[in-house]
Amino acid sequence: MSSRLKEAVIELREEDALRITEEELKGGTDPLDIVTACREAMDVIGKRFADGEAFIPELIMAGEIMAGITAKVKPYLKADAAGEKLGTVVMCTVQGDIHDIGKDIVVTMLDIAGFEVIDLGVDVPVAKVVETVRDSKARVLGLSGLLTVAFDSMKATVAAIDEAGLRGDVKIMLGGAPVTDAVVQFAGADAWGKDAVAAVELAKTWVGGAS
Repeated sequence: MSSRLKEAVIELREEDALRITEEELKGGTDPLDIVTACREAMDVIGKRFADGEAFIPELIMAGEIMAGITAKVKPYLKADAAGEKLGTVVMCTVQGDIHDIGKDIVVTMLDIAGFEVIDLGVDVPVAKVVETVRDSKARVLGLSGLLTVAFDSMKATVAAIDEAGLRGDVKIMLGGAPVTDAVVQFAGADAWGKDAVAAVELAKTWVGGAS
């Protein structure tokens, strides 16, 4: 299954991808296997974009396909939706960047894991992030970006969180294809997640380890 679905997403065959997803779900395939296949496909598309082999239209199309698959998979993963939430996570793509594929996957995975997720969308002003973190009392903030220009926005956002006196109350993770340990240090964040699974584990560790 995973190779069929992964290939359909990479090749942007929306109808095939959605059909395969439906078939696998009805056939009893573990929904997390479908999520993993999609994540692997998005990794390939993201690398192609970073290498100049894919462009904005392809990213938008891939995002639409992912949204359709997510809508089909999510009901199968929400068995504990009524349970107590682990904590609040604020997610956004930072100001100056409009890419949301990776962010949307992380949002879905955090939701599935039991977090209350506030998704601010893309190209989010620094002041909006600070306001939301303050009002929601979020324990975790996720800042995403696919362009290197996003690094300055990440740094500005972390600095604003600090200036607002909130830095001690919230852990900040970065995400996106170009993010590295050096970017985390530059921005003043706490860590970065190489993929959605890593992001969820970070959030769980931070919330579980907080007093």
